[in-house]
Amino acid sequence: MSRQFPPECDKLVALMFTREVKDRIQAELQQAHAARESGNEGRARVCARRAAGIAVQAYFDHMQVPYPAGSKNALDFLTRLRGLDQAPAEIHEIAGHLLTRVNPDYQLPIQADLLAETEVLVSRIEALIQERR
Repeated sequence: MSRQFPPECDKLVALMFTREVKDRIQAELQQAHAARESGNEGRARVCARRAAGIAVQAYFDHMQVPYPAGSKNALDFLTRLRGLDQAPAEIHEIAGHLLTRVNPDYQLPIQADLLAETEVLVSRIEALIQERR
């Protein structure tokens, strides 16, 4: 039986993303919440980054922002997003947090909830796509 994820996840990936993109983002957010609930924060961060990468790729595709052929890695998309001048400062900051490496104790060296920030990032990207339609 599959676990239902928090209703707020569905609200974050509303109608502006294609059904496929929406489903992929929701699946990653669901896995992130499940990992966090089971005490696996590292896995939650990985899933959050992947969800963010899916949203960023959809944004780039919609906005016709070029990215290297073969880019499939969330870190590639987040790095490109962070260097994009037209992206709002909040998006740059979240991308930076998502790109932050953990320390030797596998802890983030910053105070950030990457899962919550990913949910904000997805919402902001959704709004940017909606503004361009």
